[in-house]
Amino acid sequence: PLTPTGLGGAKALPGDSGGDEDAALLRGRRLHLLLEHLPVLPEAGRAAAAADLFAADGDAPADHAEVAQLLAEAEAVLAAPELAPLWAADALAEVEITAEIGERRLIGTIDRLIVTADRVLAVDWKSNAVVPARAEDVPEGLLRQMGAYAHALAAIWPDRRIEVALLWTRTARLMQLPGPLVAAALARGLSEAGIDPRAGRP
Repeated sequence: PLTPTGLGGAKALPGDSGGDEDAALLRGRRLHLLLEHLPVLPEAGRAAAAADLFAADGDAPADHAEVAQLLAEAEAVLAAPELAPLWAADALAEVEITAEIGERRLIGTIDRLIVTADRVLAVDWKSNAVVPARAEDVPEGLLRQMGAYAHALAAIWPDRRIEVALLWTRTARLMQLPGPLVAAALARGLSEAGIDPRAGRP
């Protein structure tokens, strides 16, 4: 199957050192764990829960300083008033989606999905050390990923407005990505992979 994160393109901006690649991936996974599990927990119990989550994750143990730093970043995201709808009871977490692109099957997982009567919003969070100032500056690989989500969601909900956004954990900022921008990026990724999105249509 085809995955939204496997469509090629850079995933970070030039100069995004943020430690070595393995460390950056581990950091991103741990922030995902926190943002997935902490919203339903009282603030007083979050530090202990974070340590338990990291221990259960099975990788290198997180020291107290790392736990504190990651927890502070996650809590800043959870405390941002403009992000409150992402943690509401009707927001869906870790949503698996499947759709067809040409003759290929697309399978992915969306971090947060908000579905209303006329709108569907997909949000993916990113822990990049260097955060782009504009949607147009977002790394190509991330635009392709979100374009794939938009394509899949449009197939599932053809009667609703589809929106996609990235949540940058470093700055606790939600960045909306214009539909034409991510659609063009997806088209480039499919072209590079030799996939014709029109294949298989009647």
